[in-house]
Amino acid sequence: QLQLVESGGGVVQAGGSLRLSCVASGRPFSTYTMSWFRQAPGKEREFVGVITWNGDVIKYADSVKGRFTISRDNAKNTGYLQMNSLKPEDAAVYYCAAGRPATHVMGVRGAYDYWGQGTQVTVSS
Repeated sequence: QLQLVESGGGVVQAGGSLRLSCVASGRPFSTYTMSWFRQAPGKEREFVGVITWNGDVIKYADSVKGRFTISRDNAKNTGYLQMNSLKPEDAAVYYCAAGRPATHVMGVRGAYDYWGQGTQVTVSS
């Protein structure tokens, strides 16, 4: 099993920044594609961004393009989500996920086998 633990969430004012981390253990993290999803109250869990095992493919949801940056350090078994220019609508629980999805389903929740417990991001206006 691959275990994932997110951290870095918190309360930030609109326009501010946060960096989320996702630490993996239990299996070689470097062999997995990693994604970030988020879920706001009363809404479906939605795709935020994805990075393949070697970083050759990075994709973002339109809602975060230009503001969020996804990265990873395989030597540290850690993935990151840098969030800048945060908006109130970015408030949600953020989850990292790992798996080996085909390219055309990288944004699909069901394509991932492993999930973290989530970290709360609150954006005040």
